[in-house]
Amino acid sequence: MNIKIKTEFIVGLIALYLLISITGCKKETPPASVTGTVTDKQGNVYKTVKIGNQTWMAEDLRATDYWNAVSVKLIESDTAAWSHDTVGAYCIGATGYLYNWYAIHSKKHRISPAGWHIPTDNDWKILEKYLGMSIEDADRLGWRGNDEGEKLKLAGVENWLQYKEVWATNESGFCAQAGNCRLFNGKGGDPIGSGYMGFWWTDTEDSINHQVWYRYLDYKNANVFRFYGPKTYGFSVRCVKD
Repeated sequence: MNIKIKTEFIVGLIALYLLISITGCKKETPPASVTGTVTDKQGNVYKTVKIGNQTWMAEDLRATDYWNAVSVKLIESDTAAWSHDTVGAYCIGATGYLYNWYAIHSKKHRISPAGWHIPTDNDWKILEKYLGMSIEDADRLGWRGNDEGEKLKLAGVENWLQYKEVWATNESGFCAQAGNCRLFNGKGGDPIGSGYMGFWWTDTEDSINHQVWYRYLDYKNANVFRFYGPKTYGFSVRCVKD
């Protein structure tokens, strides 16, 4: 091997090594197939995906009417009105609709499509355990599991910012997209823009403090955050099939 060929060969190996160093930890598992659709009362059509024995919406809810044609209250910039609302309200976030808990838990009205419901804390645990989370981790507070968050996030830097070795793979087909939230006092919760975080309600109250369980995904974390918060937070909503 002459010097020129040897040099080119070494340069090629270095380039290959750098490529592997940058992308070697990226998971190549293809996302699950989106299997169907569901339509809400207003005619909004949502993609759906079967994950284990559950079927989930593969998009966030965007209904603005209940099934009895009563409109959900739109509260955009009025922070006082948002923080005091106990009837049910929504606003429009960076990537979709954000609801307070009263809008999805109304005793008089239904917002989920027929045959579907707002997921309980246990519905989320079933999903997380199917994706590999241990039973012990599923019951814990805070950040739990290993890479289940990566499996839920919609792939692509336009959806989730890249951070070190945390990759959005969407292996589950859940298609969680980063957006923002609205704080319990009515203020916006993501002033730095989209791509950083996402929050989703459950329909389950904590039995001790009567706040509500939710899930949080962050671009810096590969796992899933579980905690409870005030009912006047504004979070995204997914539905799961009955």
